[in-house]
Amino acid sequence: MVSHSYYEEDPRVRREAEALVAAGRPVDVFALRRPGTAAWEIVDGVSVHRLDVQRHQGAGIPTYLAEYAAFFWRAAVALVWAHRRRRYALVQVHSLPDPLVFAALPLRLAGVPILLDLHEAMPEFFRMRFPGAANPLVHALLAAAERASVATADAVLTVNEALAARLVAEGVPAAKVYVVRNAPALTRFDPARYPTRRFAEDGVVRLVYTGALSPVYELDCAFEAVVRLRRRLAAADEALAVRFDVYGRDYGEVPLRAKVAELGLEDVVTFHGRIPIEQVPAAIAAADIGLAPTRRTAFTDFSLSTKLFEYAAMGKPVVASALPMVERTFSPETVARYAPGDPDDLAAVLERLVRDPAERETRVARTRARVRELAWEREAERYLALVEALAGDPTAAGSIPTADPQPTLEPSAAGREGGEP
Repeated sequence: MVSHSYYEEDPRVRREAEALVAAGRPVDVFALRRPGTAAWEIVDGVSVHRLDVQRHQGAGIPTYLAEYAAFFWRAAVALVWAHRRRRYALVQVHSLPDPLVFAALPLRLAGVPILLDLHEAMPEFFRMRFPGAANPLVHALLAAAERASVATADAVLTVNEALAARLVAEGVPAAKVYVVRNAPALTRFDPARYPTRRFAEDGVVRLVYTGALSPVYELDCAFEAVVRLRRRLAAADEALAVRFDVYGRDYGEVPLRAKVAELGLEDVVTFHGRIPIEQVPAAIAAADIGLAPTRRTAFTDFSLSTKLFEYAAMGKPVVASALPMVERTFSPETVARYAPGDPDDLAAVLERLVRDPAERETRVARTRARVRELAWEREAERYLALVEALAGDPTAAGSIPTADPQPTLEPSAAGREGGEP
């Protein structure tokens, strides 16, 4: 596997690598190296090779290009040298960036199949991340790079049906596209392994957010909603305090701490920084409601935050932006939604959940049932089948169910538990 990420922080790469190891396949991962970490290490059975390149989150385009180029050449050389000793049966390249797939081209020419795992839609990601530099020419170049990258691979993975449908609409053969959802492993997100917390048992409604503190996620809107929620509870003589625990690395792209100070929430919001994925379940278990606030853009129209699954797996009510993939994946009785960018609507949804135990319990039960249907334990079966087909006999991949380019909910799914998209 080749991934322009820190292996320890990338749940998708880790889940897939660990599933392969558990199935008896040795796995080498070539990833970024954070200062102070070992160049090579065995992590839960996975051989992790850290190339001497660091991430510059929040930097400008020239810095990103230099970082991508440095990792590309190091990965290409490392793959060639490692293949001489290991004789790989398959190379899986994780994107972003899409052209990273060409680092595996020497092995492709030697007959090793390539699986391209598209975590995001690169053209839309660039438009969201660098709006000032986005224009039709740049978009066309990125789309061309995506097409060339997909053409180089023997098969393509995506994280949901919307991204798969997008690829098919762009001309990628449907038989080449597979979906393996970003769902958590229930063995890791198991509420039975942590102390049980009754809702607001200490007189405090505890909200939690776990994830990146980047512009994609509208935490500023969430902070404003907390202000409104506290006012609503105080006006109703509710003797409930509110606390908001935020877990994730802050790259300074959004002045979140300044926003908290501006709103007078210094005693309400706590920034805990990034924590290892192994500690995320405990952080969620200590909360009452999980938040997944996401801005709506052309990019996020194709995204579905893994946070929703993690909160639900831990038995917490989930509140998320009403994005297309949220509404496609979860019925109205599961995840509670609010209008993106609307703190008043978010505060109203939170207040309703605080006041209505029956609604909370219903949503928790139905969302957990839905998550069990989509859990990694099920997704892993399809992933392992695809890898074995490609690594053993690439022509056998055609027998594995591919993505439905236009997935829809069954007519009865919206009104019952666990509707399948």
